[in-house]
Amino acid sequence: MEIIDILKITIPALLVLITAYLMIGKVLRTEDDRRNFELRKNTASAMTPIRLRAYERLMLVLERTTPNNLIVSVAKPGMTNMELHTTLLSTIRQEFSHNLSQQIYVSDDLWFYMKAVQESLLRLINQSASKVNPNGIGTELAELVINMYKISENPPTDIAMEKLKSEVREKF
Repeated sequence: MEIIDILKITIPALLVLITAYLMIGKVLRTEDDRRNFELRKNTASAMTPIRLRAYERLMLVLERTTPNNLIVSVAKPGMTNMELHTTLLSTIRQEFSHNLSQQIYVSDDLWFYMKAVQESLLRLINQSASKVNPNGIGTELAELVINMYKISENPPTDIAMEKLKSEVREKF
C-alpha cells in the first residue's frame, strides 16, 4: 500500500516536472530565436548602406576604367606611347587596389567579374602597346586601345556592370 501511495504522488510530480522542463525549454528557445532575429535585423539595417556604397564604388571603378574614360583622365599632351602605357597600367591597378576591401560586401561571383575586368584591361593595354612604337605619340596608343575595346564582343567591363546591377536589384 505504501508503494502505491508513493507512486500516486511521484508520477504526477514527474509529469509536472517534465511538462515544466519542456515548456521552459520551448520558451527559452523562442526567446533566443527572437533575439537572434532582432540582431540579424539590426545588423542588416546597419549593413545595407555600407553594402550599397560598396556597389556604388565598384560601379565607379568600372566606369573610370573603361578605356574611353580612362584615357581622357590620364592622357596628357606630348605623352609618348610608353608613358601612356605605363600610366594606364598604373591607374588601373590603383583603381582596383583602392577598392579591394569592397569584396567583403559583394558576392564572390561579382568579385570574380571585377578581377576579370582588371585582367582584361591590363591585357588589352599591353597588347595594344606591343603594336605601337614606344616612342611614338601617345594618341596612337590611345586610339588603338579604344578601337580594340570597341570591337571586342561582350567587353568584361559591360558584363561586370550588368552583373553588379543585377546583384543590387536582387539584394535590394
